[in-house]
Amino acid sequence: MYEILELVLTTITNYAILLFEFTGVIIIIIACLKGIWEYGSRHPETRLHLAQGLLMGLEFKLGSEILRTVLVRELREIFIVASIIALRALLTFLIHWEIKNEQSEI
Repeated sequence: MYEILELVLTTITNYAILLFEFTGVIIIIIACLKGIWEYGSRHPETRLHLAQGLLMGLEFKLGSEILRTVLVRELREIFIVASIIALRALLTFLIHWEIKNEQSEI
C-alpha cells in the first residue's frame, strides 16, 4: 500500500514539475517576444513589461524547484536543488528591485 501511494505521489509531482517548468518557459518566451516588439516600436515601458514577464516566468520555475524537493533522496541532491532555489530566488529579488526602480522613474 505504501509503495502505491509513493508511486502516485511521485507521478503527480513529476507531472506538476513538468507543467510548472513548461509554463515558466512559455511565459518567459512570450515576455521576450513582447519585449522585442515593444523595443522595435519604441514603447517607453519596455523594460518594465519585460522585467514583469521574466519575474512571472521565474516564479513558476521556482515553484517547480520547490516541488522537486519532494523527490530528493540523497543529501547531494538536496544541495543541488537548494543551490538552484537560492539562485532563482536571488534572480527574482533582483528583477523585483529592477521593477521598483523602473516604476519609480515612470
